[in-house]
Amino acid sequence: MALPERTVVPTLFPPPGYAHAAVVEAGTRLAFMAGSVPLDPEGKLVGEGDVTRQTEQVVANLDEALRAVGSDLSHVVASTVYVVGDEVTALTEAWAVVRESALHAGPHTSTLLGTACLGYPGQLVEITATAVVPDGTGTGAGGGS
Repeated sequence: MALPERTVVPTLFPPPGYAHAAVVEAGTRLAFMAGSVPLDPEGKLVGEGDVTRQTEQVVANLDEALRAVGSDLSHVVASTVYVVGDEVTALTEAWAVVRESALHAGPHTSTLLGTACLGYPGQLVEITATAVVPDGTGTGAGGGS
């Protein structure tokens, strides 16, 4: 498996826990993940009003989805973290959870954004990701071409 090459450019600002770029060799399988949301298996919102709890659920759901396609959080090369709010405090709270998770392994490239709203009532956090799928893994349940 060709591992992603993560780069922190020394002539740019030192990023707080992410890389400036991630390069994956051509021919490597990639998984483009739908936005991970803070819902439990029954579709109920987890952590109403709680950015930290919602972020924990989002990361757990993302990890489960990645494992279903033969990857995991440590193979993420790019992510976007969306947080409802117009204050840096909410973004910082979500980012602290991301930094403490296996999603922070790498580091991978990431963007952290504040937004006015997300798709589910009460939803405060969503994460999209692109990950390498190591050689020799299947597509998991629901896979196909």
